[in-house]
Amino acid sequence: MTAPKALTIDGLETVYDALASAIDQAGKDKTELFLVKLALLNANALGDAELFQQQLQAALLDL
Repeated sequence: MTAPKALTIDGLETVYDALASAIDQAGKDKTELFLVKLALLNANALGDAELFQQQLQAALLDL
């Protein structure tokens, strides 16, 4: 399987801004539900459960 294409710094900034805006739109009471739905949709789009697990572990580092 080919590794997914990485985003540029500009692409990451665009994604960050869109995510921050979507979290604001979801509101404080729905943020957790929104993030779970987003993670599941992205895991499905990624199509690789092992890679998703690796990304989960990476995201947990240095919280």
